[in-house]
Amino acid sequence: MFRTLSFLLAFLGIAFAVQLVLRQKAPLPTSAPLAEPASAPYPHSIGARGIVESVNENVRISPAVPGLVAKIPVRVGQEVRAGEVLIEQDSRDASALVEVQRANLESLKASLREAEVALADRQDQWGRIEQLRESKVVSVDEKQRTLFALEAAKSRLESRKAEIAAAQALLNKAEVQRELLVVRAPRDGTILQVNLRAGEFASLNPAETPILLGYTRQLQLRADVDEDNAFEVRPQCEATAFIKGKRDQPIPLRFVRIEPYILPKRSLSGESSERVDTRVLQVIFLFDRPEVPVYVGQQMDVFLKGL
Repeated sequence: MFRTLSFLLAFLGIAFAVQLVLRQKAPLPTSAPLAEPASAPYPHSIGARGIVESVNENVRISPAVPGLVAKIPVRVGQEVRAGEVLIEQDSRDASALVEVQRANLESLKASLREAEVALADRQDQWGRIEQLRESKVVSVDEKQRTLFALEAAKSRLESRKAEIAAAQALLNKAEVQRELLVVRAPRDGTILQVNLRAGEFASLNPAETPILLGYTRQLQLRADVDEDNAFEVRPQCEATAFIKGKRDQPIPLRFVRIEPYILPKRSLSGESSERVDTRVLQVIFLFDRPEVPVYVGQQMDVFLKGL
C-alpha cells in the first residue's frame, strides 16, 4: 500500500513538472502597443528621431562672471525683447571700485592743472631770460637752470597726462566689470527655463543652464538621421513628422539645411535596440504649428523621402 502511494505521488510530480515546462515554452500572446506606430508616408522612407526647437536654436544664457545673484526679473514663459535684463548680480563691490577709480581720476586731473600752471610759470621765466640774454644781465648758469626747469615742467605735464589716460582706462574697465554683472537678452524670445534664483551663487560652469531663451513664435525640427542612411539624404528633400501618440495627423516639414558634420547621438528614445555609440546626421526643418500643442524639446517621429 505504501509503495503504491509513493509511486503515485512520484508520477504526479513528474506530470506536473512536464506540464510546467510545456507552459513556459508556449509562446506568449502579442501585447497590443500603447499607440499605433507611425506609418511611412513614402514608398522608400528614411526614419529619424526629431527634437522640436525654437527657430535659430535656443540660447543658453549664463552670467559672464561668478557672483551672488541679486535679482531674476523674468519668469518662465515670459516674452522678452533684446536688451531686457535677465539676471542682476550683486554690484556693490564693483560700484565701489568704480567710485574709487573716478575719484583717482579727478585727483589726477587736479594735479594736471597744477602741472599746467607750473609749466606756464617756467615758460614765462624762460621768456624773461631770453629778453635779457643780449644785455648779459643773466649768467649762463642761471640760464641753464631755467631751461632745465622748463623741460622738467614739460615732462611732469606729459607724465600727468599719461597717468590720467591710465586712470581713465582703469575707470572704463571697472565700469565694464560692473556692467557684466547685469545679463541682458541678446535677442527677442521667450524664457523657456529659469534654473537660477536670487540669493544663489552663479558659477562659470553651472550644472544646469541658468536661463534658456528661444523664439517660439516659429518652431523648427532637428532630425537625427542614422549615419548608415546619411548618403540617401538630399537637400530640399520632402519630410513628414508625427507627434508621439498622434499618428493620425502628419505634419509636413520644410527643408532648411543639412548640418555638415556627423556627430554622436545625444537624444535617446529609450528603446532596447538603440546604441549609444550611434552617430547621426542632423537635418533642420521648419513646420507650421498644428492644432494640437507642440512644445520645445518634444520628440517626434520623422520620415524623410529617400532615393
